[in-house]
Amino acid sequence: MTAPLPPSSAAQAAREILRRLHDVIAADTGAQAKLNRTVQLIGEALDSEVCSIYLLRQGVLELYATRGLNQSAVHVTKLAMGEGLVGTIAAHIETLNLAEAAAHPDYAYKPETGEEQFRSFAGVPIIRRERAVGVLCVQHAASRGYEEIEIEALQTVALVLSELIANANLIDEHSSSGTATDVSAQSLTGLKLVDGMAKGVAVFHQPRVVIEHTVADDIEVERARVYSAFTKMREQIDRMASQAEFGGGGEHDEVLETYKMFAYDEGWSRRINEAIDSGLTAEAAIERVQQRTRMRMRQIDDPLLRDRMHDLEDLSNRLIRIVSGQMGTAAQMGLRQDSILIARNLGPAELLEYDRRRLKGVILEEGSLTAHVIIVARAMGIPVLGRVRDIRQLASEGDALLLDVGRGLVHIRPNAATQEAFTTQLTLTQKRRERFASLRDMDAVTKDGVRIELMINAGLREDVQALDLTGADGIGLFRTEFQFLVSATMPQRERQQRLYRDVLDAAGNRPVVFRTVDIGGDKSLPYMRAHAEQEENPAMGWRALRLALDRDGLMKAQARALLEAAAGRTLNVMFPLVAEPWEYEAARNIFVQQRKWLADRGKKLPNAIRYGVMLEVPALAEMLDILLPHLDFLSIGTNDLTQFLFAADRADPRLAERYDWLSPAVLRFLSRIIAQCDGTKVSVGVCGEMGGRPLEAMALIGMGLRRLSITPAGVGPVKAMIRSIDTRDLTPVVADLIRMGAQDARGQLTGWGEANGVDLGI
Repeated sequence: MTAPLPPSSAAQAAREILRRLHDVIAADTGAQAKLNRTVQLIGEALDSEVCSIYLLRQGVLELYATRGLNQSAVHVTKLAMGEGLVGTIAAHIETLNLAEAAAHPDYAYKPETGEEQFRSFAGVPIIRRERAVGVLCVQHAASRGYEEIEIEALQTVALVLSELIANANLIDEHSSSGTATDVSAQSLTGLKLVDGMAKGVAVFHQPRVVIEHTVADDIEVERARVYSAFTKMREQIDRMASQAEFGGGGEHDEVLETYKMFAYDEGWSRRINEAIDSGLTAEAAIERVQQRTRMRMRQIDDPLLRDRMHDLEDLSNRLIRIVSGQMGTAAQMGLRQDSILIARNLGPAELLEYDRRRLKGVILEEGSLTAHVIIVARAMGIPVLGRVRDIRQLASEGDALLLDVGRGLVHIRPNAATQEAFTTQLTLTQKRRERFASLRDMDAVTKDGVRIELMINAGLREDVQALDLTGADGIGLFRTEFQFLVSATMPQRERQQRLYRDVLDAAGNRPVVFRTVDIGGDKSLPYMRAHAEQEENPAMGWRALRLALDRDGLMKAQARALLEAAAGRTLNVMFPLVAEPWEYEAARNIFVQQRKWLADRGKKLPNAIRYGVMLEVPALAEMLDILLPHLDFLSIGTNDLTQFLFAADRADPRLAERYDWLSPAVLRFLSRIIAQCDGTKVSVGVCGEMGGRPLEAMALIGMGLRRLSITPAGVGPVKAMIRSIDTRDLTPVVADLIRMGAQDARGQLTGWGEANGVDLGI
């Protein structure tokens, strides 16, 4: 009976294996000869009766070299992913340590190998770029469990083997631990975050560091490199945590504290040092420990613990980039062709670093509808698909990708049929865009001569270019919070003023409606302390005007910046999330006071100031008779209004399609608001997504609405619809639907539109 190696002997064995492997890799022999020699020296060093290497080739695991099994089984024995013990290890990227191999439920007997005489089994995956590309295993005739240090020795050797077999072109670079078809086309599903279609090559936001050298020439040199990298990483984390804008407690501080805990964890650094002791380079040692972390993550069911393990992996990635000197993102290196960005997650500032001409789409392994980056991506017109599981493992840098967010799909390495179907759909979409672009210089006038004011929503300086591209009448909603979302610190008044002046200059004589900051709640900023606490219902929490009135220094600075930027022009300012008239009066008074302060100092002022509110809170509709005499304009924010009407979180994908903008409740509510404004000096419009959809916009026009502020992409389709309707025919149809409370208003309106030749873009 073969006894397990004592810990000291196992550690020595690992070092001896790596030393001898270095010679094997460097030898001027063929790949097969190197693998044959490898199993011999591993078996000898670990005193193992069997040592075998299986490699993933064309989707199946093939026995490539063995010491102890029948040599006639080499290149004959093959296992599918998930088949047998070897297939289970590769499919799940896990380690098996079995005293009785045949007792395992996944055991599969292969008679040609002669393995029936061996009872114990230990196997580890050979991993390349986070994918299992093979399996290294040992077997003994006696029943025995393998010591942890023996398993670690196997894992260390497997890491070095991945370099050997990759350099010898023995593995399928696109093979993964998923299925046997991973070498060809794949389609993954995800959450629709920003609609659109795109094609391009896969580019990783933080490109993987490919470890070229795994065996150390000088252990002490490698140890010094790791110590230096740890010092730099800890300095980065400390610098983030010490910045004043991160103070005040809350979830952000908890994340940083977790990062600090891991960054200073002696156990983590000790394990990396132990891996270096076994003979690995600094990069390989970090990767070696990170592989074990990933295996542990796959076994964790608790989501909180899994998140913490993700934090550790993020730090491992940071550490390996520092030690290898590869700290840059793909944005800093530049995009060379049409690209689709792949990331675990992304910040808004990071997205803005990319060249818009080359960046065609974004795929996130995580991501949510309310993330700041989604707001910015929507404004940039970049399609985004989120919650695409394993995208970073199943796609490789440079892979061809087809992104169809409308269908919630991304195609990886698409076959010819998929490419043809996608291209056909994309061509139709582009033709529609070209047709809509031809309407740019035409007015949005109905067949019976009714002029509809078509404006765009914006939030970035570059968005103003869309005015000329679309022929829009102006900007009906400029989201000033974008500047706050993409800044690491609070934007100073001078920076705000420059942005507002640039926007007004670019717009020329076309009106721009500036909405004061809508931050807080689901748009929390790490550098603001007042709302750092996590709220149960952020959309209905301490945000927008509520927060701005509470922090009147913020509101005063923005008011002064807007007043100075609009000097000599008309300033249109709008307050978000007003629930009661007194809130509007309080906000307006801040502008009045700041105007007086500037006037007293001889500053040039706007020629006129027009004040408006966004009607998003249903309660305000009950107070319009009191509020309207004090307003110049009213904008209905249909996004928040709809979720408040139905008590349905619009960020919840389970509810996203449940409550229709054309439901009787929404139509009746909107019609009452429009009717109350009719006959007053107050102009009323819509600045939510509802107005950007041709069918919904047709219903709004049928209710008497004459101003829409929508995404730039919606201007063409909505203008085409407007130029194809006659309000004399439309108005009574919509009135009947509202009066009857039609449950299928969408179907009836669509049918009416098709029967009357309305261009609905269908």
